[in-house]
Formats: sequence, C-alpha cells, structure tokens
Amino acid sequence: MESMIEAIHKRKSVRTYTDQPIEKEKREKILDLFQQNQYGPFGNEVRFKLIDLDTMQQKEVKTLGTYGIINGAKLYIVSAVKESAKTMVDVGYCFEKIILSAANLGLGTCWMGGTFKRASFSKQINVSDDEVVPIVSPIGYAHKKRTLRDKAIRRMAKGDTRKPWQDLFFNSDMNSSLSNDAAGEYSSVLECVRLGPSATNFQPWRIIKESEKDIFHLYLKRTKGYNKAPNVADLQMIDMGIAMCHFELAAQESGIAGKWENQRPSKDMGNVEYIVSWMPF
Repeated sequence: MESMIEAIHKRKSVRTYTDQPIEKEKREKILDLFQQNQYGPFGNEVRFKLIDLDTMQQKEVKTLGTYGIINGAKLYIVSAVKESAKTMVDVGYCFEKIILSAANLGLGTCWMGGTFKRASFSKQINVSDDEVVPIVSPIGYAHKKRTLRDKAIRRMAKGDTRKPWQDLFFNSDMNSSLSNDAAGEYSSVLECVRLGPSATNFQPWRIIKESEKDIFHLYLKRTKGYNKAPNVADLQMIDMGIAMCHFELAAQESGIAGKWENQRPSKDMGNVEYIVSWMPF
C-alpha cells in the first residue's frame, strides 16, 4: 500500500506537463477515486469528473481560461458541489485525497481555485442551478523542464516555503506555542498539516491542543481582504479541508485512532473561526 505520508512530503504543484497519455489502468483508478471520495467529514457530496481536452473543440478549450498558467495538460479533474454549511471544507478534504492518491500513481496535479473560467468548466460537468465549481486541477505526467512563467508563479506564491511550527500549533490557547515534545505522537501528524498546500500559500489553519489531552481543535485564521472577489469559492475554507485530510491520513497511517467532532471549547480563542475537533478513541 502506498504511503500517504510520503505523498504529502513529496507532492508539489505541477503546471508544465508532457504529452505522455495516462495509461488506461491509471485512468480507471482515478475514476474509482472519484467514487471513493464523494463525501467529506461534514456529509456534503462532492461530484468529480475527468474531462479530456482532446475530445473538445479547440474553441471550447480556449474558453477554459487555463492557457499560459497550465502547459501541456490534456486531462482535468473538475469538482461540483451544492453550497451548504462547511461545503468547501468537504471539497478540500475530498479533492486532496484524490490528489495525494494521484501523486502515489506518479501523476502531477495543481490546485486551481481562481485562474480558470468557472462557467466553461461548469458546462463540462453539467452543473445544476444549485451547484458551483469550486476547484479544478490538471492531471498528467510532469515535464522535467518547467516554463519561466511556471517558475515565476511558484516563486511569487512562495510554493517551497511553509510557516514555522510555532505560528500554526498551540497549547491550550493562542498565546502558547505547542512544542514538538508536547505534541507527542502527533508531532509527525502536525508536520503533515504544516506541509499542506493552500491558496496563495497563506496556510490559514491554526490548531490548538488541549492541555494534557490528545484533543486538537482546528480553527481558521482568515487572511484580511483575501478571497473577496465575486464568483470565487471560499478558498480558505477549502484549505481547512486540506488540513483535515492531512491530519486524518497521517494519524491513520501512524496507528492513531480518532474522529472529527463538533467540540468547540468554551474559552474564546480570539479572531479565529472554529471548524472542528479531533477526538481520540
């Protein structure tokens, strides 16, 4: 069985692809992943579809709005969901499971939340009136050489950097950083969360561990003025789903049993939004 922890550590965004087609067996595995990851921890259903640009007319391809951002990709994963409470968290959770599994298949992907034409992708997945397309991703084999624009985008997004541990993980409240020693067996789990991708690499997740207990509360610290554009999904809520995905997969692989529950602490944690809590069995 492929390691999800290894996938978390090795996976990077790919914007430049070869023309090598994905083998039939791998395409079938991707379609199976769509079925296996239809529901997130909050119970929202997420639809996925694999669209092939080679089956589309050139004028249709141009309407997708990915030209210049993504190069060489022929296949895209498209998501669709009905908006309700914590919908975007479930989108991030489900989509990231698929992306990590794709990495274990040797395939490259790239989260796209703003640099594509939603209306065009919506047509490809036949959205209903109450559905939206929050995220898409190209999928294929990474090219050894990246374009200058690819390198520039990654550099501007600071794609190779992550916030330090003490800015993300806390003990009891937001005033006390959580040490690796205090995290105990969850130290590697939290490191997997720290390595997670996020929109513009803002890493909006904050995790507070209860003192003397292996209970972890996940919060969203929003980036001021970010994600206010119309017709754009709540990308930072999607980021929280990615964080939950990494936490859960790393815990499971490390032999740590637990589940997500709504256990909001009674104390005020300041200017952050409560999302969910990890409760050990």
